[in-house]
Amino acid sequence: MRDRALIVSASMGAGHDAVAAELARRLAASGARAEVVDVLALLPLRLGALLRWWYRGVMLRAPWLYALVYRVFFVSRRAPSTSPLTVVAAAGLARAVRRVRPSLVVPVFHVAAQAAGHLRARGRLAVPSAVVLTDFAVHRLWLHPGNDRYLCPDTATALAVTAAVGRPAFRCAPIVRPGFGAPGAHVTDGADVTGRADVTRGRGADAAEVRARIGLRDGDRIVLVCAGSWGVGRVAETARLLARSGRYAPVVLCGRNERLRRRLGRLLGRAGAGAALGWRDDLADLLASAYALVDNAGGLTCREAFAAGVPVVTYRPIAGHGRDGVLAMARAGVSVHARRRADLLRALDRLEPGLPGRAALTARAAALFTSAPAESLLLPDLLLPGHAVPRPCEPAP
Repeated sequence: MRDRALIVSASMGAGHDAVAAELARRLAASGARAEVVDVLALLPLRLGALLRWWYRGVMLRAPWLYALVYRVFFVSRRAPSTSPLTVVAAAGLARAVRRVRPSLVVPVFHVAAQAAGHLRARGRLAVPSAVVLTDFAVHRLWLHPGNDRYLCPDTATALAVTAAVGRPAFRCAPIVRPGFGAPGAHVTDGADVTGRADVTRGRGADAAEVRARIGLRDGDRIVLVCAGSWGVGRVAETARLLARSGRYAPVVLCGRNERLRRRLGRLLGRAGAGAALGWRDDLADLLASAYALVDNAGGLTCREAFAAGVPVVTYRPIAGHGRDGVLAMARAGVSVHARRRADLLRALDRLEPGLPGRAALTARAAALFTSAPAESLLLPDLLLPGHAVPRPCEPAP
C-alpha cells in the first residue's frame, strides 16, 4: 500500500519498542499508516524468545561474556559480513512484507537493519528501507549497503555511516514522546530543581508532590539512576555512592527487575536517602523534578532527559554497546562521562543551577532537537500526491 510503513523493532528491553510506537504515532498523525512488528517474533522455533532470554541472562549475570561477543561479532572487522541469524530474520521479514504490503520498511534494531538490507541487496524487497539508528555508537551490525538511507542522531554518526556503507545518512531529532517537553520551551540551566515547582517547563506535577509520591523528603535533590527496563548494571554501587555523599538522593529506576528493586530498597532504607522504584509510567514527572540523570547505557531515557532539559552523566556503563554508546555521547558533548567514583560526584557538583557547565551541557543536548523530525524524511515515501510533506531531515554536511 502506498501510504503504509512497516516498522521493524525488537523486544530487547523497552527502548526500541518505545521508539517504534512513537514513530508509528507520528506517521499516523501525518496521514500515513504504520504497522510495528517484532523482528524476534519473525524468527522460527521460538528462536527470538531464546535469544532474548540469553541476552537478558548474560547482561544480568555474565556481562563479560556479552562484552566478548560484542567485540568479536559486532565491531571486529574480521567477523563474517552476514550471520545465519540475518538470513533467518530476512526470511521472516519477507513474509511480513508480503502480508503488510508496505511502501517503506523502517528498521529500528540492528538485526532488522541487517535483514532488510539483505533482502534489498538481493532484489527480494521492492520498497525502500530507511534505518533509524537508536544509538550514538553504530556498530557493524547496524550497517548494510542494501539499505537505502539512515537516520542518525548527530552529524558524526551520519558521516561515519556514509563512509562505511556509501549510503545517504541524515541527521534528525531524537524520537521521544511529547510528554517529555520540547527543548526551547524551558530554560536550559535547569531553572529551579531544588524543591519548588518548575513553572518554566509548564508541564508535569509539582516537584514537592513528586517527592511525596516516591517517599522522599521535601528539598531532597533527586538524581535519577537508570538501569533500563531489565535492571542491569552496577547501579547498587552508584546508589550507595550518591546516598553516602549527603548531597544527593538517588532514585534508582529498576525497571521490571523486582529483585533489584527490593535489594536497593533495603540498601537505601539503611542509608536513609533515596528510593528504589520499579517500572514507572510517570517518568516525565520524575525527570521534571530531577537535578540530573545518571545512566549506564546511553539509551532512550537519555534522549528523554535531553528533551526534558535534564543534564546526563554516565557512569559504570554496561558492556558492549552500552560502553561505546556513553563514550560516543560524551564525545558529542551532550553528556558527561565519569570514569571514577570521585569523577561522578565532581561532575554532579558542577551541574549546579546557574553554573555555565549545566547551561552548556543542556543546550548542546537540546540542539539535537533542532534537526527535523524523523518522520519528515519518511513521509515522501508514504503519502499520496497532494499531501503536504514536512521539510526533510537535514543531511550531514
